[in-house]
Amino acid sequence: MHDNQPRTIAPNDLPAVITRYLAAHRAHDTATAVTTFTDDAVVIDDGNAYRGSAAIERWLDRAATEYTYTTELTHAQETDKTHYIATHHLEGDFPGGTVDLHYRFTLRDDLVEHLVIEP
Repeated sequence: MHDNQPRTIAPNDLPAVITRYLAAHRAHDTATAVTTFTDDAVVIDDGNAYRGSAAIERWLDRAATEYTYTTELTHAQETDKTHYIATHHLEGDFPGGTVDLHYRFTLRDDLVEHLVIEP
């Protein structure tokens, strides 16, 4: 019986495309980060949807410069071979100063098709 509940995995067991995205995002490397998404990908962040490569690239550029913060990958989960959750602890100069964010990835053809970022 499979109830589609996420199971904890080691962070280094996340798929390579997720690891590549997270490393590029952390390094503010928009050019590399955008290559991890499908052409028709959707990112949901702060209640806003960014559809397609151009919108995602603008979102990545803005996210890289809006606040100064540190991020640490604290938890990883796998629901199935296309759905993963990476939890990050952020500390910085954004409102509230600290937050744990869940990055919910949906993969297609070894690329990120859908990403939802939420507390």
